[in-house]
Amino acid sequence: MHQVKKILPVLGLLYCSSFVYGQNDSAEWISLFNGRNLENWVPKFTGHELGVNYRDTFKVEDGVIIVSYANWPDFNGEFGHLFYDSVFSHYRLRVEYRFVGEQVNNGPGWAYRNNGIMLHGQAPESMTLEQEFPASIEVQLLGGNGSDPRATANVCSPGTNYVMNGGLITQHCVNSSSATYHGDQWVTVEVEVRGDELLRHSVNGEVVFEYSATQLDERDPDAQRLIGQGQAIAVQEGTISIQAESHPTEFRKIELLRLAP
Repeated sequence: MHQVKKILPVLGLLYCSSFVYGQNDSAEWISLFNGRNLENWVPKFTGHELGVNYRDTFKVEDGVIIVSYANWPDFNGEFGHLFYDSVFSHYRLRVEYRFVGEQVNNGPGWAYRNNGIMLHGQAPESMTLEQEFPASIEVQLLGGNGSDPRATANVCSPGTNYVMNGGLITQHCVNSSSATYHGDQWVTVEVEVRGDELLRHSVNGEVVFEYSATQLDERDPDAQRLIGQGQAIAVQEGTISIQAESHPTEFRKIELLRLAP
């Protein structure tokens, strides 16, 4: 999603990395992507009805989900999301992704080698026609530009806020502590989600971000609409989706392990 900015650390840890959970977690990972087609996934693009795969952007080739801009002459704000058709609250999500090729003409500068995994998202049916992003917590995926530092597995928060190190974070995007991954290499991001108690990001096995108390942002128009429809401010569950923000991206693995509440 948008430009990532640094934030000053806030004193005081809310959760410890060694916190131990229950013994009833599932031992079996399930694949949300069957490797053949987009069964159980539904697209939503800004300005288009739910289910319209605008310009055939989301496709499957050779066992990989491709965010393709081959049919796009240029980009005019048609942000896309591909939603899995279930709601989750306690789980681990493991994604292998990479950026390839060139950004589509007129894509935003901040969207260069930029995608995201949207967690605790609103249902796609509840999005307005012109809505750009679902109210959600975004695990922002960024690729390097070949020279400058550019962390991945950052947090962006369209329509949401969260707590980190004891402080409420209302800034839209915050950097993780990850390394930069230049070129077209595959990167593995894993996210541990425990409702609104703990969300933890890891990149290639290294923890790079932890936070909690995910909640709707009462200042945001999309969040205000959801609250008006009766949704609780605390966000403890939601949809999972991947983005199409103007740069070609590939996903070869999207796996989920259910965890005990």
